[in-house]
Amino acid sequence: MKGVFLFIFEVIKIVVLALLIVIPIRYFIFQPFIVKGNSMEPNFHQGDYLIVDEISYRFKEPQRGDVIVFNYPQDTSQRFIKRIIGLPGETVTMDGGKITISKGIEEKILDESTYLPKQNSFDNISLSLNADEYFVLGDNRFASFDSRKWGSLSRDYIVGRVILRTWFPAAMAYISTPSY
Repeated sequence: MKGVFLFIFEVIKIVVLALLIVIPIRYFIFQPFIVKGNSMEPNFHQGDYLIVDEISYRFKEPQRGDVIVFNYPQDTSQRFIKRIIGLPGETVTMDGGKITISKGIEEKILDESTYLPKQNSFDNISLSLNADEYFVLGDNRFASFDSRKWGSLSRDYIVGRVILRTWFPAAMAYISTPSY
């Protein structure tokens, strides 16, 4: 009888210890996210299981090209996945398929050819970002509901950066930020 109680006590200790380790990691450091929709194709597909790093943006600022998960500003119960295109203080201008980023007198055309096929969209917009705002786009410009429709994204809504695709096994990959 004493052996049964010792066994149960050991199992309870293991479960409590596991919960003390897993729960903080799950809720404060890394979080799973499942892609819904096709706004990020061809890089992310419906059903992809992603791991989102929630802590690194506490120590560094989001970068252009980062794929992020954020709370949709007009309904914070929804989470979206998009790519950061414009950074705080910049002006983003889209003219057809060409994206121009300007800040002060500096201006550059964004080259997305390393992660996207050529896309000719019909968007003609220009948006100036404030000190804590970002311009985000889906990789599939024809099927994405993004900053072109609802405006800039405040830093406060960003949940974290996508760092890993874990499911489907054949598509498992570390997600890196492209250099421009």
